[in-house]
Amino acid sequence: MLARMLTRLMDSQRPWTKPLGDWIHGIDHAVFHAVPMLRDLLNGRWLGHPLHPAITDIPIGVLGLVILFDVIGQPVAAWWSLLVGVLAMLGAALAGYADYADTDGRARERATLHSMLMLAALALYLVSLVLRAGSISAAPSVVAVALSVIAWLIVVTSAYVGGDVVYVDGNMVSRHAFRGSGTKWIALEPAEVDALGAIPEGRPVKAKLGINTLVVIRNGGTILALHDTCAHAGGPLSDGALLAGPGGPIVECPWHGSRFRMADGGVVGGPSVYDQPAYEVRPREGGGWEARRAT
Repeated sequence: MLARMLTRLMDSQRPWTKPLGDWIHGIDHAVFHAVPMLRDLLNGRWLGHPLHPAITDIPIGVLGLVILFDVIGQPVAAWWSLLVGVLAMLGAALAGYADYADTDGRARERATLHSMLMLAALALYLVSLVLRAGSISAAPSVVAVALSVIAWLIVVTSAYVGGDVVYVDGNMVSRHAFRGSGTKWIALEPAEVDALGAIPEGRPVKAKLGINTLVVIRNGGTILALHDTCAHAGGPLSDGALLAGPGGPIVECPWHGSRFRMADGGVVGGPSVYDQPAYEVRPREGGGWEARRAT
């Protein structure tokens, strides 16, 4: 019952979160896609895990200490905790906006609500910090304490909304987290072949492998294959571009531009932070090909 009420409350914000989110996203996307190295750094590709959720616990925990230190009469500790918490919020916000640059649909609306709540909390914390700055060793004013308490409640509320973005909408969650890796060779069925019955050279081709859909390319005498569903947001890699790379061909997702090595599925460009499942392909007795998930 509580979950349904909160969902309806979040959904009721759509009249302003959608247009505002679309506007912010246009700017955000342009900024981060103009500097892909910064986007990959803040997405967490180097970490193999989204950076934003990995650091959001820092401001939540540290800012909670502000309330504790105010209660037990430790104004200096409260001030330093507040300063560290504000700086941690700014770092988490940068990482969050990097993810936001490639967030679509309802997840973007929820992320907009999450962002606006966090910005409101940040503003209250900054005012509280300024009010305490006159003499950090003196007991803070009632207003300064009240603002930090209200701000922390907003942060917790915003964290709930952020959790909805991840756990309900699946934003920045690997699309292959629960995909098995069997060792059985299965017949591979390309969606198209050339006049000689071979997979076309040098461009992505969709293929069926049992219940899975793959993207395959023929690179000389070698057939390279990855799962067709992009690990980032589910885009069809077979509709993407094929690029040259130092480790061999690279396929680029047509939705958000994530790039993967065809040889082993390694992610070489965000916003995906996850590798792509790779498949071994070999000629099949009697003609055609067969494939299995690479270990």
